[in-house]
Amino acid sequence: MKTKWREEIGFQILVNGFLLAVLIAIVVPLWRVVMTSLTPLDLYNKSGVPAFMWPWDWSFAAYKQVLQQQLFLGAALNSAVITISGTALSLALTVPLAYALSTRSLPGRNLITTLILFTFLFHPGLIPDYLLVTRLGLQNTVLAIILPPAVSVYNTLVMRAFFEGIPEEIKEAARIDGANDLQILWRIVLPLSVPILLTIGMFYAVWFWNEFFTPIIYLNDLTMQPLPVLLRNILMSARLNEYLEYDAYTVSPVATLQSASVLLTMLPMLILYPMIQRYFTRGALIGAVKE
Repeated sequence: MKTKWREEIGFQILVNGFLLAVLIAIVVPLWRVVMTSLTPLDLYNKSGVPAFMWPWDWSFAAYKQVLQQQLFLGAALNSAVITISGTALSLALTVPLAYALSTRSLPGRNLITTLILFTFLFHPGLIPDYLLVTRLGLQNTVLAIILPPAVSVYNTLVMRAFFEGIPEEIKEAARIDGANDLQILWRIVLPLSVPILLTIGMFYAVWFWNEFFTPIIYLNDLTMQPLPVLLRNILMSARLNEYLEYDAYTVSPVATLQSASVLLTMLPMLILYPMIQRYFTRGALIGAVKE
C-alpha cells in the first residue's frame, strides 16, 4: 500500500515538475517581451538590453507609435477581414458536412468518410495548390487565403462525433412533427451544439489570424498583407523604416517597437480565448471521445 502511494506521489511530482518547466518556458519569454515593450528610452542601457524585472518606470510610447502607423492599421484590418470571413466560410461548410456524415442513413457514408480521410493523409502539396489558385485568378484576393483551407478534416471529424452524440430520439420526434433535415439542423442540432461551434470556430479563427505563409505566396500587394506577414517583416527587416517610421530621434528603441508589435498582434486572440475557454473542454472532449 505504501509502495503504491509513493509511486502516485512520485508520478504527481514528475507531472507537476514537467508542467512547471513548460510554464516557465512560456512565461519567461513572454515576460521579457512585455518588459521590453514597456521600457522607455531613458532606461535602455548602452547594450540595448531592457530591464528584465519590473521597471521603475514604464512607457506606452512604443504602442502609441506602432498604432499610429497606417501600414500596421491596414494590416490589422486585413487580418480581421481574413479571420472573420474565413471562420464564417469554414463553419458554413464544416457544419453541413459534419451533420451529413453523422447521419447513419446517409448513402455511401463510409465511402465519403474514407475519401475525406484520404485528403487528410495524402495532401497534394504546395505546387498543385498554387497552380489551382493562380489559374482560378484568385491571387491578390482574400479568397486565395480562405478558400483552400476552408474545410479542416480534423475539425469536421470532431464536429461529426459531437453531432452523433445528440440523441436520435430528438431528431425522430422532430421528423414526426414534419421537420425536414435542414429544419432539424437549424432549429434543434445547432442550438444544442454551441460548445462545439465555438470550439471549432476558435480553432479556425486562430489559424486564419496566425497564417502568414499563404499570404506571402498569394498576396503580392503590400497593402493587402495581414498582421503576421507585417510582423515577420518587422522582426526580420534590417531597415525598420520600410515598415515603421523610425529614426535616431524616435521615442522608442527598435527592440521596443518590435516587442510592442508582437504583443499587439497577439492581443485579439488573447482577449477572445478566455471568453470561449469554458466551452473548450466540453466541446473538444465530447466531440473527440465516443462512448
